[in-house]
Amino acid sequence: MPELHLVSPAAPAAAPDFSADEIRAMQRATIALFARWGLSDEQASRLLGDISVRTYQRWKTGTFGRVGVDLAERMSNLMGIHKALRLLFREAERGYGWISRPNADFDGRSALDVMLQGRITDLMRVRRYLDARRGQW
Repeated sequence: MPELHLVSPAAPAAAPDFSADEIRAMQRATIALFARWGLSDEQASRLLGDISVRTYQRWKTGTFGRVGVDLAERMSNLMGIHKALRLLFREAERGYGWISRPNADFDGRSALDVMLQGRITDLMRVRRYLDARRGQW
């Protein structure tokens, strides 16, 4: 009869460990990106996991507070979306505009509409879509 051995459970993937400097850089880049996308403060706060509009407005003045793992991961996904768009479009403005144009692959909705559903998985969906359009990693 075969001998059974205990298998230790797989360790979950480690959460990204961003330094304070990296967090601040992502916050500044996110503000600039949202300006390029033409987002309202309400839309921005939604994409950032429903942080308060007032908190986002403080970010725009350079007053940054603590950032949890969820918010850091959201900003990381947004930076990934931005990077993919810059690689896909030679003209930056086309990439910035793509985010709000209807897309057949999103059932006629824009990528922004998908992301504004508010879940982190919505951001990840758009990022994975763009990564797939770019080709193999």
